[in-house]
Amino acid sequence: MFIKICGITSEDDALLAVAMGADAVGFIFAPSPRQIAVKRAYDISRRLPPEILTVGVFRDEHPSRVVDLVHEAGLKAAQLHGHESAADVAAVSASVRFVIKAVVAGSTDARHADKFGTGLVLLDAPAPGSGRVFDWSLAGDVALGPRIILAGGLTPTNVADAVTQTRPWGVDVSTGVESEPGKKDPRLVRAFIAAARAATPSPYVGPDEMPYDWQDDL
Repeated sequence: MFIKICGITSEDDALLAVAMGADAVGFIFAPSPRQIAVKRAYDISRRLPPEILTVGVFRDEHPSRVVDLVHEAGLKAAQLHGHESAADVAAVSASVRFVIKAVVAGSTDARHADKFGTGLVLLDAPAPGSGRVFDWSLAGDVALGPRIILAGGLTPTNVADAVTQTRPWGVDVSTGVESEPGKKDPRLVRAFIAAARAATPSPYVGPDEMPYDWQDDL
């Protein structure tokens, strides 16, 4: 089970997420209470282990700007969380190795998620960052092909049910493990990761293996 802790705003929270077993951390560059400066993201990302996937989150940003900011921040991946087209995804993918395209559950984009040309699709609620849960049955409408990362209102309390019902490749959380916007709660982070791992279907679990080898292409 791939686990991403998003909305990181401090080095302490990034190191906490890694220590608790997260596979990825996300830095939000789009307007948000959790928005972070590029230089700050760079200072944090360079302190993290190389196996951690560092992700810059953008919304309706020009592809060239996305590429520039990802490189300036020293990140490995871009998450496009707006109305980006397949052409936008392709433009970013040409210069950024890993691209996650976010889609809204129940939307046309979700039903045609395989058309974006990326192997990683994040399925979110209509209001990203709101902490609201969507109808998980909508996960069944997502086009087959891409690996699905489930987001939207996940918490330590409900993530096990979410994983059991939707069988995603990964999960993404921000609000659900915070004590306040932009500040992660160590107890919630630990509980979330433990619950997600415990609910992982056995075929996806390997002995002491990362759920994804970031040195290999998708």
